[in-house]
Amino acid sequence: MERSGEIEIVGGGLAGCEAAYQLAELGHRVVLREMKPGARSRAHTNPLLAELVCSNSLRSDLPTTASGLLHRELRALGSLLLTAADACRVPCGDALGVDRERFSRFVTERLSSHPLIELREERVRELPEEGRLAILATGPLTEGELGEALGRLCGARFYFYDAIAPILLDASIEKERLFRASRFGQGGGDDYLNIPLDRGQYERFVKELLAGELVPLRAFEEPRFFEGCLPIEVMAARGLDCLAYGPLKPIGLTDPATGERPYAVLQLRCEDEARSAWNLVGCQTRLTWPEQRRIFRSLPGLEHAEFERYGQVHRNTFLDAPYILADDLSLIARGSLFVAGQLAGVEGYSESVACGLLAARFAAARLAGTSFLPPPPSTALGALYSHLRGRARPEGTPMRSIVPSNINYSLFSPLAKRVPKNFRRDALVERASADFARWLASDAGARGALNARSLLPGLQGAGRGG
Repeated sequence: MERSGEIEIVGGGLAGCEAAYQLAELGHRVVLREMKPGARSRAHTNPLLAELVCSNSLRSDLPTTASGLLHRELRALGSLLLTAADACRVPCGDALGVDRERFSRFVTERLSSHPLIELREERVRELPEEGRLAILATGPLTEGELGEALGRLCGARFYFYDAIAPILLDASIEKERLFRASRFGQGGGDDYLNIPLDRGQYERFVKELLAGELVPLRAFEEPRFFEGCLPIEVMAARGLDCLAYGPLKPIGLTDPATGERPYAVLQLRCEDEARSAWNLVGCQTRLTWPEQRRIFRSLPGLEHAEFERYGQVHRNTFLDAPYILADDLSLIARGSLFVAGQLAGVEGYSESVACGLLAARFAAARLAGTSFLPPPPSTALGALYSHLRGRARPEGTPMRSIVPSNINYSLFSPLAKRVPKNFRRDALVERASADFARWLASDAGARGALNARSLLPGLQGAGRGG
C-alpha cells in the first residue's frame, strides 16, 4: 500500500476511529491520539476505542427509514464501524443493536493491527499545531485545556444536556411477569422484554417520575436538552399521556396474558449476545441514583432489579458548524484542522460515523491535492452534510445557527414534484437510492468509496420492499 501523506486524529470515538480507518485504507499514515485507557471522561467506562456511551442501538436498520438509508450508504463506502456493528449484532427488532463490548473490541483490534495506524495513548491538552493536517474528533465532552483552546480559536461554542438510561442485570428481573415481543413481530419477533402497564400503574409511574429528586445541573446554565433524547421526567412533565404516546407507547404489542394491547408498555432491550443485561428503553434520566432504584423498582417484575449502570446526564458541547466550519469541514480559523463527529453538530452514533467518514474524505483530498464532492442532498449522507453546512432549510431563508440532529427526512432536499403524503417516504427512498448509486458510479463517488462496486445493484433496489 503506497503512503501518500500523514495526518493526526485526536479522539478515538466513533468519528475518530472511522476517519482513521478510511484514511489508512487510502494509503495515508495516521497517528490516532486517544487518552484511554490511562484517562477517561465522566461518561466512559471501558478502556477500548469506539465506546458506545449511551444506548447500544444505532436506530432502525430498515431501508425505508432515514437511519437505514444512512447505514446502507456507509456500508457501501466501506465503513469500519458499520462492519463492526453488523459483526456484533444482537436481537433488537428492526434496529441495529450491538453487543457494546464486542463492538468496541472489534474496532480496537482492527485499528491497532493496521500497518498505517499508530495509536498513541495520551491526553491532548492543546490543539494540533497550525499547518499540520489533523482531524479533531474529541466528541461532545471536549473540555479542559483543549476545550478552552478551541474556544479561543473559534469563539462561540454551544451546549445541550444529554442523558443515558439505566441498565439492569438479567438475573434480577422477574421475567415471568413480563412478556417477550417486538413491535409488530419485527426482527426475531421476541427481541424485547415488555412490562405491561394498565392505566393506574402508568399514572402512578408518571406521578413518581414528576416527584423524583433530580441531579442538579450547572446553576448558571439554562437546562437545554436534546429533543431526540429527552430525560423521561422531562417528557412526563409535558403531559400525563406524553410517555404513553412516546417511548411507552403500546402500539404493535399484545400482552399474551390478556390477549389485549396494554395501556402502556416499558420495553427492555438486550445489551449483549448472552442477554445478561437489559436497557430500559426511553428511560434516560437525571434522577438521583436512590430515586432511580425506588421508582423503577416500583414497576412489575423489577421489584428486586439490580442496576449494572444507572442513568445519568452529561453536558454536550458542539460548534456552530455553518459559521465556524468551511465547506470541507475544516475550521475557517485554521484550515489545517478538520472537525468530525458530535463536536461538529451531528447527533447519534451513525451520524458521528458518517461525519468521520466525510472529514476523512475531505482530508484525503487535501493531501492528494484534489477535491472531494459529497453525495447530493437527496441522499442520507448528503442530507447530513447539508445540515452541517446550514443548507437544510427552505430556499431563500437566511442561514441559522445549527441545532444538533439525527438523520431524518426533513434534512433531505425537497422532492421535485408534489407527492401524496402516504407515498412521500417511498419517493424519498427511491430517489435517494438512485442518486447515491449514480454518485457512487461517478468519478466523485469512485474517489469516495473503498470497495463498493458489488453493492451497487442492492442500492439501486432499495425502494419499496428493498
